[in-house]
Amino acid sequence: MGLYQRWRRLRLPGLQACGLHTVREVPKSSEPAQAQRAAVPNPPHWLVERLGLFEELWATQVKRIASIAEKEHRTIKIALPGGQKVEAVAWNTTPYQLAQQISSTLANTAVAAQVNGEPYDLERPLETDCDLRFLTFDSAEGKAVFWHSSTHVLGAAAEQLLGAVLCQGPSTECGFYHDFFLGKERTIRGSELPVLERICQELIAAAQPFRRLEASKDQLRQLFKDNPFKLRLIEEKVTGPTGTVYGCGTLVDLCRGPHLRHSGQIGGLKLLTNSSSLWKSSGAPESLQRVSGISFPTAEELRAWEEWRKEAELRDHRRIGKEQELFFFHELSPGSCFFLPRGTRVYNALVSFIRAEYARRGFSEVKTPTLFATKLWELSGHWEHYQEDMFALQSAGSDRPAGSWSDHPTSHPTGTLALKPMNCPAHCLMFAHRPRSWRELPLRLADFGALHRAEASGSLGGLTRLRCFQQDDAHIFCAPDQLEAEIRGCLDFLRSVYAVLGFSFRLALSTRPSGFLGEPSLWDQAEQVLQQALEEFGEPWDLNPGDGAFYGPKIDVHVHDALGRPHQCGTVQLDFQLPLRFDLQYKGQAGAPERPVLIHRAVLGSVERMLGVLAESCGGKWPLWLSPFQVMVIPVGTEQEEYAREVQQSLWAAGLVGDLDTDPKLTLSRRVRRAQLTSYNFQFVVGQKEQSKRTVNIRTRDNRRLGERDLEEVVGRLLELQNARVPNAEEMF
Repeated sequence: MGLYQRWRRLRLPGLQACGLHTVREVPKSSEPAQAQRAAVPNPPHWLVERLGLFEELWATQVKRIASIAEKEHRTIKIALPGGQKVEAVAWNTTPYQLAQQISSTLANTAVAAQVNGEPYDLERPLETDCDLRFLTFDSAEGKAVFWHSSTHVLGAAAEQLLGAVLCQGPSTECGFYHDFFLGKERTIRGSELPVLERICQELIAAAQPFRRLEASKDQLRQLFKDNPFKLRLIEEKVTGPTGTVYGCGTLVDLCRGPHLRHSGQIGGLKLLTNSSSLWKSSGAPESLQRVSGISFPTAEELRAWEEWRKEAELRDHRRIGKEQELFFFHELSPGSCFFLPRGTRVYNALVSFIRAEYARRGFSEVKTPTLFATKLWELSGHWEHYQEDMFALQSAGSDRPAGSWSDHPTSHPTGTLALKPMNCPAHCLMFAHRPRSWRELPLRLADFGALHRAEASGSLGGLTRLRCFQQDDAHIFCAPDQLEAEIRGCLDFLRSVYAVLGFSFRLALSTRPSGFLGEPSLWDQAEQVLQQALEEFGEPWDLNPGDGAFYGPKIDVHVHDALGRPHQCGTVQLDFQLPLRFDLQYKGQAGAPERPVLIHRAVLGSVERMLGVLAESCGGKWPLWLSPFQVMVIPVGTEQEEYAREVQQSLWAAGLVGDLDTDPKLTLSRRVRRAQLTSYNFQFVVGQKEQSKRTVNIRTRDNRRLGERDLEEVVGRLLELQNARVPNAEEMF
């Protein structure tokens, strides 16, 4: 059974009496294990005070709930999946107790519950009639709960070992991380991760319960009076009279939950990386330390993941990029990529693919400026919602009289300028620059312009997240009655491209977030249109409530590569807001002005990111149409070198990649083998016979011998296979 198949079967994509490990300075890894586990007898005063206050508040809450349960003793009805209904006692029966009644397997594997669609702790008493669903690690929601609980364990270990001031610790698609503050100068070292992981294992072995506490804002402020990060979050995120915190062992943390019943449900945990990050809440940015990890319900699943990870590391696009000389990074341009000739070949092939689809689907490619006055971003709403992620600069001529230095005078000083992080406002200007008619719609504008986003240094990673990148970005301006057809066209575009790239994919409808722009009625209309299109499209999709863009709902697309890993690349976003903000109009059929609807869409997403995903998915063995290593021409002897160069020239003339290996130090067989290990799709061997007949002897990178073929015929066949963008040209040759 293959590695990925075994992984799929395994369900992917302690302290004694709360003893404290409060080591302030961790010994170097070369020191004895006893020294590395040494505990300071006196824990930080704030940790002791916080835990004491939590226990007082917890005791009060237990009494309050017991009193309510006694006063409101009544039977409630619980609807389970499949139509089954059971009875429970209000403020007494918990989801975990019901899971035990259903089956011991469910009780052991459930990580949390959903009550009327809302996340819910298994040990939290049910209060009224409800629909109840159980979450396990098999589901995306269950993984999120499991990994969120794991990051609390990591937070507890960081407090004990490092005296860390915790900031935030979310789950991610592939695990979890925790950001914390160690002081202005202190950073976490890689040698400290094993010690930190060992304390996590001890917390897990202790099976510490996760306890949910509701507290008033004043109580929250008192609990976290020594943590300025939590105090900021309380003011920004706790909008009601109360908020929730969770206790687990010595840890007390501000959190909405839900969580596991206890830390012992984590069967295997591994800490992976340490890096820096940036606190971007209100106030001055603060440099933080980030530790990431992964965890599973069983040790067996963790071992399977580690095997899978070894394979993934062999396919790391950064390693492939270096070995194949595709691209590199330099400290003098952090967060930007230098594409070498071979990498540019792959990059251009991807862009050419999308351009061909644009031509077939009625898109028009445009070019727009990179630098804009912030007035544009204020008009679009991005300055309010996206300013922290933009590069802004003061115009050198902002203090000069308007028009004194330009052939294009303006009526006001330019002032602050910003590099564009997206193309949509510029495309709105393009739509509005002259009167439009209904006959021009739908107007589909595509743009490969460079985008810049001020990503934190700690979040940068190879091609997956950059500060400068290009997207296959396009915007469709259409009439309302054209909307459904255009959305269907966008989804068909996605499916066609991903089929060629060899990706399966999963769709998700993301609805309006808390800070949305516009009227709720317009949002409802937009969400209904997208939902209808998804249902008609016929592919499975998920609902992500509250995860839409601030200007409209969207369909997010997660592709899955050859290792089964998800990558968010494409998107389809519906926008009623920008046409309003830019007062976009066109003359309708009746002669009256009408408002267009805007669709934002991308298929590859970031071209750089997609190139990295493809490199890892194919493991550096590029399909012919993308390959920077299409053909290696190998002469048998020096007498055939001139003919070998003619073969190379024929390949070049056809627009194919042809390299030449005339290394006299290696035998023919070793040169062929070197080309195969370098992943050249084909090797053309030319000897005296091939020279006399103007043929080539063909082998593939998998050492299949295709025999002798006419040179002109071979070049034509390669062009056919390249233009067809087949994934297996070596087999189809």
